[in-house]
Amino acid sequence: MSDNSAPEMDYAAHESTYEGFINFSKIGIIAVLNVVLCLILFAFGGTFATGVGWIVLIATLVSVAIGMAIGANGWVPSAAIFVLTGAFAILAI
Repeated sequence: MSDNSAPEMDYAAHESTYEGFINFSKIGIIAVLNVVLCLILFAFGGTFATGVGWIVLIATLVSVAIGMAIGANGWVPSAAIFVLTGAFAILAI
């Protein structure tokens, strides 16, 4: 029989973990899309766009690190890099 000795669920820790997972998912999705744009620049952009693609790829890694350190709105730096990369990809190709 059950003795009802199990501790109650820690909802604050559960919600904190869930928010962290959602934040990490947002940052990861934007980073993957940014890498896809960099691959497009490498494949179709030419010499100058390839150089910019490397710079943007490094900026993506930095923005992911900054986003993970920020916390709740950590997707904003990655999104800013994504918008700049998308605009450059449109202009370069």
